Amino acid sequence: MNIGNYTSQLSKSIRYKRYSKNTEESYVYQIEKFLTYFQNVATKPSEISAKQIRDYLLKISNSASHRAALCAIKYFYKEVGNQPRKLDHVEYPQKQQHLPIVYSQQEIQKLFDVCQNTKHKVILSLLYSTGLRISELINLKWSDIDRSRMIINVIQGKGAKDRQVMLAPNLLPLLEKYYKEYKPKIYVLNGQFDIQYSKTSISNILKGLAEKAGIKKRIYPHLMRHCSFTHMVENGTDINLIQRIAGHKSVKTTAIYTHISHNVISKINSPFNSINL
Repeated sequence: MNIGNYTSQLSKSIRYKRYSKNTEESYVYQIEKFLTYFQNVATKPSEISAKQIRDYLLKISNSASHRAALCAIKYFYKEVGNQPRKLDHVEYPQKQQHLPIVYSQQEIQKLFDVCQNTKHKVILSLLYSTGLRISELINLKWSDIDRSRMIINVIQGKGAKDRQVMLAPNLLPLLEKYYKEYKPKIYVLNGQFDIQYSKTSISNILKGLAEKAGIKKRIYPHLMRHCSFTHMVENGTDINLIQRIAGHKSVKTTAIYTHISHNVISKINSPFNSINL
């Protein structure tokens, strides 16, 4: 099989439909992996049966990875493989919901306390104060920051949708200090030679801060988003407002933060309280 030819056709199809760069990268990765797996048993994708595809998917232990692979494969056969109904009877697995272990506001404060580098503090501040996704942070431009209205415009976020998030007043002096120190041009987070900052660099910065703060919990950029929205719930922010800020299609997705919030859970009156010990 000429895998490169198929992934090239896939990329062109995704770009034509104006899907996001993240979607393109994810689908191409999944299809490259899928076709490589069947390289020695089929000369073209049409020779791979639905049963073989189902068996391939069963080898993926993680439910989210299973869904991601099936989504990409269904799209591939519909748009590139000319077999749109090939996987009609292959269903998506049930979603597994894992609640992230978020940091407390005291632990977030510890991260800020040990953060001495101005750029690193801007990264931590933007992630926590706005709940931006890491790709949205990397693509954030100075022109997206509207000081007159105290908002940040998120342009073409997940699902190729625009939205707005709040610009915290105490973030302005930090951004001004950072700008004077680093002189970034188009993007807020310029890397070396004016290239956009990398996801790996941001992940490593957060890990380094957690280590310096002596926090053993796992940390990653998307966790800051979870922390931000969980703490908004705990501070009494309306769930519908959080939905808009987060860019969720459904408030059901946002409701996960009420499950994570320790303030909500800790106020539940346990029946054990009526027991005399």
